[in-house]
Amino acid sequence: MGRLVVSENVCMDGAVQDPIGEDGFERGGWFTEMGPGDYEAWAQVELDEALAADALLLGRHTDRFFGRVWNTREGVWADRLRELPKYVVSATVTEAVWVNSTVVSGPVVDAVTGLKSRYERDIVVYGSGQLVRALFEHDLVDEVRLTVHPWLIGAGDRIFDGLGARRGLRLLSNNRIGANLAHLAYEVVRPPT
Repeated sequence: MGRLVVSENVCMDGAVQDPIGEDGFERGGWFTEMGPGDYEAWAQVELDEALAADALLLGRHTDRFFGRVWNTREGVWADRLRELPKYVVSATVTEAVWVNSTVVSGPVVDAVTGLKSRYERDIVVYGSGQLVRALFEHDLVDEVRLTVHPWLIGAGDRIFDGLGARRGLRLLSNNRIGANLAHLAYEVVRPPT
């Protein structure tokens, strides 16, 4: 049975909005301000994550962003991301942008439960704030990985805003990435059944 892993880049205060500064958010662009050493170390963590995954799960906005950037990028990491099967959850689009993607419509619980039974390893979710909240609401998330960037934005969207209930997490690992980033991995704690 596969595990659903939410993998996010966040600021110290939990902000995720407009990380590369394309959306016009006045406090955006924080992701692009990491130094080259931090970027190289971060990219290695991300490549390792992609190599350990069986599939990706995305919302339509994240599919559009990643498809635009990664469909033509070169290198081992880009090749791995392109070859991974990707599932785009959407009620409004019928075609995905990122190569090797399938649009999934209908109840998210059914789709994700089917994916978890189909795959043996990680199914990773990047970005996709609305989808992440729905996955938590339906208790489908098994692990959360956060790469914390050294910025206090003080405004903007946060990935876990609007969760309907408190969730317990257990720390699995905490590692430094480069000189300025932290990588935190948490297991979702479920009450005994």
